[in-house]
Amino acid sequence: MSKAWTETGKDKDARRKAARPTLWLTVLSLAAFALLIALGVWQIERRAWKLALIDRVEQRVHAPAQPIPSPAAWPTVSTANDEYRHVSITGRFLHDRETLVQAVTEEGPGYWVLTPLLRGDGTLVLVNRGFVPTDRRDPSTRQNGNPDGQVEITGLLRMTEPKGGFLRNNVPQHNRWYSRDIAAIAAARGLHEVAPFFVDADAGSQSGSGPIGGLTVIRFPNNHLIYALTWFALAFMLAGKLFVTFGGGLFRRKRFVHEPAGGSDATARRTGSDAGTIVEST
Repeated sequence: MSKAWTETGKDKDARRKAARPTLWLTVLSLAAFALLIALGVWQIERRAWKLALIDRVEQRVHAPAQPIPSPAAWPTVSTANDEYRHVSITGRFLHDRETLVQAVTEEGPGYWVLTPLLRGDGTLVLVNRGFVPTDRRDPSTRQNGNPDGQVEITGLLRMTEPKGGFLRNNVPQHNRWYSRDIAAIAAARGLHEVAPFFVDADAGSQSGSGPIGGLTVIRFPNNHLIYALTWFALAFMLAGKLFVTFGGGLFRRKRFVHEPAGGSDATARRTGSDAGTIVEST
């Protein structure tokens, strides 16, 4: 005579629940997967935008110099449409109103020399004449490089830099400047009718003894492809984990079998998550 012990329905349900991920974990995993894919797609789109921006800027920088926008168009001048345009401007420098802005360039530490240029219509445009080292901070050390009469300057149109430099705020009352904030500089120097942008002078557009022009750094970090691949890799890793979790449970359920009770003197025992019927002979 033989007797068989079989798993009860309650035991089976408990084992199956332990093998399956909880509902909230499943939902969170699927949401995370969708988010990672979305981030990857967003970085691909950002890369396309950045490449188009770089192409536009390259075209502007190497184009022939054109007159700066008229005062009527100043309110519409924007970073997207106008920054780094190659422009020309004519007028007379107001050297007694210059502003020195701290700078670190390929020439070393020193200052940008921002000087108002008075145009024939009475408006002013700040011109970044270029770089001077610390030992030439005093205007008296570079008087020979300061033209008195009418000049024509070519350079790149740049947008104002409000709120100071990286981790350093401008201190107008102490004449300490870390960014080319047009509005703040104009207020500190008592300038009116000033363009909301400035011009970075080209190299060679001034006398050899003046500030060093042509040091504009044009750099657009473009790591979007690396970021996109990172997000996609994380998404596929998560997808693999989900496949193992769900697929593994499915395979285990398919392998689960019940042994028929019987056999003259055979003893079959199964343990673990795929245990079926345990049969013992008497």
